[in-house]
Amino acid sequence: MAQLKSAAFKEGEVPQAREPLAVQEPLPEGSGRSFPPVSVPACQTLIDVRNGEASFAHVFQHFNWKENIMGGGSTLASYEDGQAEQRFAELKRALDTCRRYEGEGYVGPFEATVTTQASPEYGEEAVTFREIVPMGPEYGGDRNEQFVVVRTGNTIAAFSELSIGKDLFFPPEVITRQVERLRNAQRP
Repeated sequence: MAQLKSAAFKEGEVPQAREPLAVQEPLPEGSGRSFPPVSVPACQTLIDVRNGEASFAHVFQHFNWKENIMGGGSTLASYEDGQAEQRFAELKRALDTCRRYEGEGYVGPFEATVTTQASPEYGEEAVTFREIVPMGPEYGGDRNEQFVVVRTGNTIAAFSELSIGKDLFFPPEVITRQVERLRNAQRP
């Protein structure tokens, strides 16, 4: 956990983000609100990998962008030898079949559509996809969240950018810097 925290961004390192840039550890098992699995098992796998589930350790960092009030976030997850590759393969298989699912969140039941996008050139492996949840015109449009998930060695980093009614993107230069930090932290 300490190594992941030290690889995360510190105050002043992401100029387009509002301060503070606190790094959060997951809540202790059983202390947070839990939701039932989503309706499609492959989609649950996708959610679990992007959230760092089954990792040795993971941390979260939220970004409140100066230009997008909805913000973004990252999850940095560390795995035992070979497990990051295995989890990333599971994620890619899930993206082959996960197109739509139903679930329950903090505001109640929802339906999400998953669309894959061109894979970026980050780390050893990377995928990009969007999850869109219809919200209706009274909310200003659909909930639209972009995810970029990158494997570097024994880590998987997931970056998300949330918007309403738009296709916004997590800043590529921030992803590049974070992936480089994770790569450097794993070098002997």
